[in-house]
Amino acid sequence: MAQISSNNGFKQCSSSHLDPTRTKEVDKEEALQMEAEALAKLQKDRQVTDSQRSFEWSSSTRQKAQVLNKQDYDLMVFPESESHQRAVDIDVEKLTQAELERLLLDDGFETRRTPVLPVTPVLSPSFSAQLYLRPTIQRGPWLPGLSGPSTYTSIYPSTYSKQAAFQNGFNPRMPTFPSTEPIYLRLPGQTPYFSYPLTPTTPFHPQGSLPIYGPVVSPDMAKLFDKIASTSEFLKNGKARTDLEITNSKATVNNLQVSPETEDISKFDWLDLDPLSKPKVDNVEVLDQEEYKHVPSLLAEDPWDAVLLEVRSPASGHLERKMNGKSFSGATVTRSQSLNIRTTHLTEVQGQIPQKDSPGTNSLPTGSSLLQQIEVQNEEMTAFCQSIAKLKNKFPYFNHCTNPGYLLSPVTVQRNVCGENASVKVSIEIEGFQLPVTFTCDVSSTVEIIIMQALCWVHDDLNQVDVGSYVLKVCGQEEVLQNNHCLGSHEHIQNCRKWDTEIKLQLLTFSAMCQNLARTAEDDETPVDLNKYLYQIEKPYKEVMTRHPVEELLDSYHNQVELALQIENQYRAVDQVIKAVRKICSALDGVETPAITESIKKLKRAVNLPRSKSADVTSLSGGDTSKSSTGGSLNLENPVQVSMDQLTAAIYDLLRLHANSVRSPEDCTHSRNIKEAWTTADQLQFTIFAVHGISSNWISNYEKYYLICSLSHNGKDLFKPIQSKKVGTYRNFFYLIKWDELFLTCGTKLLYLWTSSHTNPSPGTIPKKGCVMERIVLQVDFPSPTFDIIYTTPQVDRGIIQQYNLETLENDIKEKLLDILHRDSSLGLSKEDKAFLWEKRYYCFKHPNCLPKILASAPNWKWVNLAKTYSLLYQWPPLYPLAALELLDSKFADQEVRTLAMTWIEAISDDELTDLLPQFVQALKYEIYLNSSLVHFLLSRALGNIQIAHNLYWLLKDALHDTQFGTRYEHVLGALLSIGGKRLREELSKQTKFVQLLGGVAEKVKQASGSARQVVLQRSMERVQSFFLRNRCRLPLKPSLVAKELNIKSCSFFSSNAVPLKVTMVNADPMGEEINVMFKVGEDLRQDMLALQMIKIMDKIWLKEGLDLRMVIFRCLSTGRDRGMVELVPASDTLRKIQVEYGVTGSFKDKPLAEWLRKYNPSEEEYEKASENFIYSCAGCCVATYVLGICDRHNDNIMLRSTGHMFHIDFGKFLGHAQMFGSFKRDRAPFVLTSDMAYVINGGEKPTIRFQLFVDLCCQAYNLIRKQANLFLNLLSLMIPSGLPELTSIQDLKYVRDALQPQTTDAEATIFFTRLIESSLGSIATKFNFFIHNLAQLRFSGLPSNDEPILSFSPKTYSFRQDGRIKEVSVFTYHKKYNPDKHYIYVVRILREGQFEPSFVFRTFDEFQELHNKLSIIFPLWKLPGFPNRMVLGRTHIKDVAAKRKIELNSYLQSLMRASTDVAECDLVCTFFHPLLRDEKAEGITRSAGAGPFSPTAGQVGGAVKLSISYRNGTLFIMVMHIKDLVTEDGADPNPYVKTYLLPDTHKTSKRKTKISRKTRNPTFNEMLVYSGYSQETLRQRELQLSVLSAESLRENFFLGGITLPLKDFNLSKETVKWYQLTAATYL
Repeated sequence: MAQISSNNGFKQCSSSHLDPTRTKEVDKEEALQMEAEALAKLQKDRQVTDSQRSFEWSSSTRQKAQVLNKQDYDLMVFPESESHQRAVDIDVEKLTQAELERLLLDDGFETRRTPVLPVTPVLSPSFSAQLYLRPTIQRGPWLPGLSGPSTYTSIYPSTYSKQAAFQNGFNPRMPTFPSTEPIYLRLPGQTPYFSYPLTPTTPFHPQGSLPIYGPVVSPDMAKLFDKIASTSEFLKNGKARTDLEITNSKATVNNLQVSPETEDISKFDWLDLDPLSKPKVDNVEVLDQEEYKHVPSLLAEDPWDAVLLEVRSPASGHLERKMNGKSFSGATVTRSQSLNIRTTHLTEVQGQIPQKDSPGTNSLPTGSSLLQQIEVQNEEMTAFCQSIAKLKNKFPYFNHCTNPGYLLSPVTVQRNVCGENASVKVSIEIEGFQLPVTFTCDVSSTVEIIIMQALCWVHDDLNQVDVGSYVLKVCGQEEVLQNNHCLGSHEHIQNCRKWDTEIKLQLLTFSAMCQNLARTAEDDETPVDLNKYLYQIEKPYKEVMTRHPVEELLDSYHNQVELALQIENQYRAVDQVIKAVRKICSALDGVETPAITESIKKLKRAVNLPRSKSADVTSLSGGDTSKSSTGGSLNLENPVQVSMDQLTAAIYDLLRLHANSVRSPEDCTHSRNIKEAWTTADQLQFTIFAVHGISSNWISNYEKYYLICSLSHNGKDLFKPIQSKKVGTYRNFFYLIKWDELFLTCGTKLLYLWTSSHTNPSPGTIPKKGCVMERIVLQVDFPSPTFDIIYTTPQVDRGIIQQYNLETLENDIKEKLLDILHRDSSLGLSKEDKAFLWEKRYYCFKHPNCLPKILASAPNWKWVNLAKTYSLLYQWPPLYPLAALELLDSKFADQEVRTLAMTWIEAISDDELTDLLPQFVQALKYEIYLNSSLVHFLLSRALGNIQIAHNLYWLLKDALHDTQFGTRYEHVLGALLSIGGKRLREELSKQTKFVQLLGGVAEKVKQASGSARQVVLQRSMERVQSFFLRNRCRLPLKPSLVAKELNIKSCSFFSSNAVPLKVTMVNADPMGEEINVMFKVGEDLRQDMLALQMIKIMDKIWLKEGLDLRMVIFRCLSTGRDRGMVELVPASDTLRKIQVEYGVTGSFKDKPLAEWLRKYNPSEEEYEKASENFIYSCAGCCVATYVLGICDRHNDNIMLRSTGHMFHIDFGKFLGHAQMFGSFKRDRAPFVLTSDMAYVINGGEKPTIRFQLFVDLCCQAYNLIRKQANLFLNLLSLMIPSGLPELTSIQDLKYVRDALQPQTTDAEATIFFTRLIESSLGSIATKFNFFIHNLAQLRFSGLPSNDEPILSFSPKTYSFRQDGRIKEVSVFTYHKKYNPDKHYIYVVRILREGQFEPSFVFRTFDEFQELHNKLSIIFPLWKLPGFPNRMVLGRTHIKDVAAKRKIELNSYLQSLMRASTDVAECDLVCTFFHPLLRDEKAEGITRSAGAGPFSPTAGQVGGAVKLSISYRNGTLFIMVMHIKDLVTEDGADPNPYVKTYLLPDTHKTSKRKTKISRKTRNPTFNEMLVYSGYSQETLRQRELQLSVLSAESLRENFFLGGITLPLKDFNLSKETVKWYQLTAATYL
């Protein structure tokens, strides 16, 4: 019996007693009457049901279910009465086709309204569906598949245990014990819902009377369903659509990475919902295993799958969502009616399904042959491999020049290497000699000459020696000097001179040199394979399809198909087939094509059909459903066989699609018409079908999805970006987002997308280890035209030369054109400028570097205009490689332009390419095709240079994380590994493993608590040490360094937020030093790499111009996302560490840096050298940090080496993106230049000529960088797509362009930078920033660690066991000293046990106070003697104060030595009294006050002034730069300023003045005094009178010196810069 209901939400489809002979059709009125009767009966039965049924459900596992009102139900129930209400069998065989179709079309059979079903977990009314990242429940093999407004039956099983059997003999699994668990069934409809069982312990209170029936799907009912499924109306109206769901089973194929969606889906996720109705959940909790053991054992399936109902495995679990510890219940969610899934019928498969060879079998290709066929079909990849193979053949293994097997030391051309200090001492190790051969040579000598000098010690007659067969190897490194370059040009030699270390080399022959990275004959014979060697690469996303696991999956699939066709009972066999299909789709990135979906649906229908109806179904499946109703042509083939063949064809199509096969094999055999691209006016059209492989995490975080599509060329959008409609998610095998929207080229393509690596995971969930990015697949359908479109390059007549002379233009037009040509780049060009430049392009051949500006000004790149553009291109003179680099930017997509640019770039040296390699790697993104000239260039250079190959490997490996171009980089990396040779691959594999091990250690140490970190570090490093037991490994930072083991005792970690590791390794070369690096996790080092690269390029520019700023260039390498390795600079400390030795306010003091340098450079000569290094390196740092806009500068990321070299670290903020402190910028000054730095520069508190040297160095360096502004803008522009957070668009380059002042002259730029120096030096904000950072980093740490000095003025710590105990100690006397300022130093007399002569040490009052302060920290509970008061009234550095302090300090020492032995004999006290190098030289050295350098001689005029005099555009420019060594009569420091006149000038109208410098004898002005409106003839008759005066407030200004310069003696056509001695000349 079936009853039909309309309003109460239940539809029950039958009558009281169906007469077998009844043939009367049920019309609509009769159906409505039956529905009304059913409604009345249900209302009547409700009271009975409520009184008889009561269920209690455990509150610990489920919330009470809130049942929807009856209007929300749309369920069909097929009841079977237990006693009096038993169903009467329907004679399905006697129902005609028309009766079944009318029954199906009856309004009572199904409704158009969207059904709502109770689910578990049930939510509150304010919340709807949510998803879980957990394994799903074990389900039946075929889940709700047929679409439509689903009708559900809620069935509580009774004691009835008879198992119904289908006509085909298959019995559904039913429990043989009484149960109250519900079963939900649904009929096919448009919406793919499935049901949720309620737990048996939950009370269920339906609204309205709900009859409870036993589980029943009788054979007769199954016949009815089968009959319905065969109707033409059912098929015609799209009722047979299937949404598939397969049991979540473990993959049976090793090394196959299954999509996360196949594992982490709760049962609720199978709903096809409108995401707008889904809530946002703050926290997700999952029931543990014990809580969901009692899940109902029966699944809700569609009628066609009812035979496959299974008892759920207890190992799987059903999930219940909890929010903040509470469960929620409420209304379920319906799917949006706007999300209509397209019913895609399987297309004709003629030509795809081979003909039968024999009954029951076919000739489909095997998995292996198909994959081979697919790989051959990928034309682009095949062509690329062939091209790379040809490239590889050009570099045979026996060519020693291109395959040396070792690294060459980099070379930097340096101007003016000769001159002062041009000779260096070289020590060369020669085999057979116990001692190295040492001699002095000139740095300009070639390496070959050095080899000959060394061979003179070995051979008497060099004529018998092949000098060219010898090399000089760097001791401690696996690299050799380049024989044809001069010694001083090698970076290693330059570093040795910079650090003042010995140059140690080793003389070897080629055969003796280690060549373990050379390619072999076997490597040359190995074919190119892009995927073979990528197994060692740690991918940031799921592995792509590889042949081996897919072959196994295909074999498994074919085995299941054969089994299904052979056995009689096919239901379970077909279930296994579908599972195999699901695994294949999962392996192919979770892509399920509509053809597979349709084929699965037909297969499921075919296996459920009665055997007698096979012919009808077979004809129906052929695609013409209209014929089936009238009989049609019968196909006697097995319908399951046909469905299997269609499914197999769909799978093979997916494989071809996944392999990016453009054409199917049969398409290639047919001849097609050809049309040239420029002749077609067809619009670009394509359909965005769907996104596959999305994770359940998306479902829980996002509601609607849309795409934005744009088409660009030369970096510009060709039309306004188009936005798709906003849609929700769908569910077949896997989640997908389906648009099926026509946008506006043939076949279907899968485009791989990656989610952002910085996407925050759902609250309460933990991301999978090692899973950085989620890859999804976008399916795009292109129309298939009837012709092939080909692109042909326009023909250009190269014989036509079209060049014009610039001088023939009118003056105003010429000046305008020259002004545009002289601009640094095309960034600031207006539309009018571009149009003008393009119009005058044939006048610009004399300015070849302006080609990028001209091409960027082209109005369009249409095919009809390309001939003129190419004609200009072919006539253009060659560009310098660095200038041609701009043509690789996104603005130039044309292949002819990029190919020509690469021909010019070919001239770049390997060392220059190594420096610019990051930009070339980024430029790969702008290549249209993989097989490009840029790729060939990089791979060819990598074949010939191991350093390039090594750096390219790490850059490409890091670029695999790129969300857009990761696949392209993977191909290039695969090509590099394929052609690089086995030895290089093994070395890179070891480095990769080493980095992975260090990353694991760093993660563990970072997660450990502070006290346990050292223990965790030591234990974890043991695993890394075991790696070295089997391997020697080159350092990823510098492959010439080879490590053989760890020095675990020296390994440690830094206490910063990232907790980076300090890794110490033993050098494999016994003549080398230990290798120290820092390894970081949790920080993106790519920005640091870019900043250091820019600084290195700046340094090379300065060196080429003869300006050595002694920059510290350390290496940094990003080895993966948010991790990397940094070189540690030895003997260096942060400014904070130096300053806090003088207390937390040490940043406000002037002397800490100077005294720290004196500690490590005690002699005057050493200190002067260190001070000079500081001046030069500080100037370079100021310029570099200002130009790059490096911010967040505090005293913990500025470091100082003991040799005086200053350098910056940690470049997390650059391009002017300042660190904010609330709403204020922390970096208020242009760059860091503080008073303690100025103290070192000046050599004291007062300005000296050394500060003028510093200013000149800054301005000279700044102007040299300004001349290369275009290079830096191009390099930074190429890095825009790299994904750096602070370099995302052209707008970010505006800071650098503005900082370089491109439109100003050198003199104006000098003045500009001088003002910046003054602003930075006068900024108190920098010191305050340092002070705040000191407070933030302040920690109570007691004594410093072992590697830190215990006192700031002593480099080491000493004990009385070494020096002997002290018998007597006293302050003997004091001396007045100048260093350079006046101060007093106290002489301490020390007599030790066993000594008869006392020793003397010299200590300042500040050093005594430091001793007392640190004793107070170490012994806080001890009563220490009182220390003299530091504060005094009046002047501090006078004799009376020194005499008083001598007595007080002596008393303090006596009390200290009488204290407890724990205090008096501690290491701190011993170190204080230990004699230093300065103590040995300080005795008897004093300086009288009158002998100081600033003591004036009465009546004397002295000093000199530096001027820059130039003339242009009718204007005389006088720049007053510096004045040095001014003299005053009273010896006081003057307040100098400069005044000038052009004589004769009776009215004093030519008077010009500079600003006043306060209290200095060596002022720096860098001010421009301008005289306009004077012709050169007039100026030749004038004299420049310059006077230097001191501005006084209480008396008249007084004259310090002057000079008169006749302007006729100057060549005004060029700038004159010179020092002029001041005299006692008269002045106005």
